[in-house]
Amino acid sequence: MKLSNNRIVKNASWIVVCRIAQAVLSFVIGTISARYLGPSNYGLISYGASVVSFLVPVVQLGLRHVLVQEMVNHPEREGKILGTSLVMSMVSAGLGIVGVAAFAMIANRNDTDTIVVCVLSSISLLFQCWEMIQYWFQAKLKSKYMAVTSLIAYAIASAYRLVLLVTGQSVHWFALATSLDFCIISVVLTVIYKRMSVQKLSFSWDVGKALFAKSRYYIVSGLMVVLHSNTDRVMLTMMRGEGENGFYTAAFTCASLLGFVYEAIIDSVRPIIFESKKHDQVSFESNVKRLYTLVIYMGLLQSLVFTVLSPLIISVLYGQEYQASVLVLQVLTWYTAFSYTGTVRNIWILAEDKQRIIWVINLLGAVLNIAGNFVLIPWIGAVGAAIASVATQFFTNFVLSLLLPILRRNGQLMLGSLHPKMLKDIVRLVKR
Repeated sequence: MKLSNNRIVKNASWIVVCRIAQAVLSFVIGTISARYLGPSNYGLISYGASVVSFLVPVVQLGLRHVLVQEMVNHPEREGKILGTSLVMSMVSAGLGIVGVAAFAMIANRNDTDTIVVCVLSSISLLFQCWEMIQYWFQAKLKSKYMAVTSLIAYAIASAYRLVLLVTGQSVHWFALATSLDFCIISVVLTVIYKRMSVQKLSFSWDVGKALFAKSRYYIVSGLMVVLHSNTDRVMLTMMRGEGENGFYTAAFTCASLLGFVYEAIIDSVRPIIFESKKHDQVSFESNVKRLYTLVIYMGLLQSLVFTVLSPLIISVLYGQEYQASVLVLQVLTWYTAFSYTGTVRNIWILAEDKQRIIWVINLLGAVLNIAGNFVLIPWIGAVGAAIASVATQFFTNFVLSLLLPILRRNGQLMLGSLHPKMLKDIVRLVKR
């Protein structure tokens, strides 16, 4: 099964079109909100979201990494696989909300606003569990339902934010916006699943044990990923204040502008890669190389463009109050060129049943990121956090694939994807 499969193109097209609309909404509402809230309150919302992010890997129990493969390999019990995953995650979510509240009250005991924002943001953990039902749509290459649902949910959440802006509400109400988004997605996708799937959602201890046996490696690794992707914001807030975090968040939002394109491509290709692995190693490795080619060259092109246009982008979207974000964006945009190669690498790792190495990779990345932030943030603030983030992504997603023997074959595929003939091959497939 090859990447030229027409179902992949259609599947990815639905995601891209809907997420373009979502990205436009996100930027319009996000930039207006950033201007209204100012760097300090904008940084506070980002801080609350970052604190909640630390609990997401624990709440999801690493299940999202294995669900697509499990449903592709065992379609006869997909109802049990999905239902069991949801129950396991719901229990974890309840504990996660309590954990966020406890952390906020200890770390920010004299700051009522920060505690309230963190607790309100944590409600989204409950609904993020149900968002895992999206992986059934991915496995079936029916992502159009997920894409349309996400767009509708985000439109409603955006309308909610507009009401808050018009009525001049406090920062607390903005913290609930993410929960509203996830709530709508979870309800609608569940209804669609029940109408389309012949299997009912159910719970099984045996299935739960089997899933956890594979997914457990991703819990610690997920925590490590969160550490080196969110520690910068938490450390910035604690070491330099909410304003500095606001500048960093604005730059990161711009750098992630086209993230939906990478996600659409990867989500659409992932089940095909797992399917090809079942039949033909040569086809499997060829598909991995092609996906690497797409992600790497797109990332490099985006980074070059954003480096040149950073002053204009920040000025138009955020105004003079956020000019400190320009240099941050010029550094942070290179994060994209390396971060999504890690997602492709993880697909290869799971397909080759080498997931035990995941936690080692992400632990090394977390340590490097924390050390980089600790040294650079006091010196150059948000720019230092950006440098630490880019260095971490380059080391974990590129250097380690060449250094660690267990990842050596993946490193060879990644290097092979850089050859110009691979880019020509991709262009030829797209033109078909």
